[in-house]
Formats: sequence, structure tokens, C-alpha cells
Amino acid sequence: MAPDVTSTRERATQETSAGGVVIRRAPDGPVVLLIRDSYRNWGFPKGHVEAGEEASAAALREVREETGLEALHLRAPIQVIDWYFRFKGRLIHKVCHFYLMETDVATTCPQHDEGITACRWEPIERATEIVSYANAREVLRRAYELFETDAGSP
Repeated sequence: MAPDVTSTRERATQETSAGGVVIRRAPDGPVVLLIRDSYRNWGFPKGHVEAGEEASAAALREVREETGLEALHLRAPIQVIDWYFRFKGRLIHKVCHFYLMETDVATTCPQHDEGITACRWEPIERATEIVSYANAREVLRRAYELFETDAGSP
């Protein structure tokens, strides 16, 4: 009889987040908003989905909170990604819903009290080089495809 491995296997705590890839039409072409977190990694604004909150509403709220951008237009869902990590000794399984957003506003205000140390606009090609994680680069690639095909445009 095989040993029961489920009794020794660690269970991950499930966390659900939502965020956005924000694109702005600039004179030289589209630019994407990147944020830098307290670990000096570049990515996209995102945060926890609150109880009873829709993922799309959470994405808009988190982008507004972390970047100071109020004039956001939700264009389309991009994709859902997931990953595992450890935080304070606990195994976490994070699931994050990303949405394509558009704005006409260039001025941002990083939410320092949440660990957002910088915001910056970059052309898509440059943003792809700067983003710290491979799964985020895939989200950016998909977002740009949606943007270029006008999927979900208002």
C-alpha cells in the first residue's frame, strides 16, 4: 500500500487579485504604464479582490489607488495568470485577473504607503524589456494584441 502523501503535502492559501495593463495613446505611439514595487520589480498595478467585489471592479480600484489615475476606461479582459510563492513561511497560490485599460492622462502618483515606488510610461517594446516577470510579459503581449485589434473598445 502506498504511503498517504496528502497528509504531508503543504496546502497553499488561495489569494485572488486583479489588475490592469494601462495604455495611453501618445504622439509617438502607444505607451504602457509600469509600476515599481518595494522589491524594485517592474510590473502592473494589481491588488486583492475584496469579498463580494467583481474582479473587473477590483482591477479598476487597484489601478486608481496604486497610480492615482482616475480617468480609466476598461476595455477588455486580458487573461488570468497564477503563480506560487512564499510569504512569511506560508505557501500562497495567487490567481490574478488582468484587464486592458486605457487613459488619456499622463500624470501619475505612486501609492508609496503600499510599496509602489515609481510609475513610468514606456513604449510597448521597451516595457517588454523592463517588466520583471515572464508571466507579466505574456500579459503585456496579449494586452497589446487586444489594443491593436480594438477588442472591447468603448
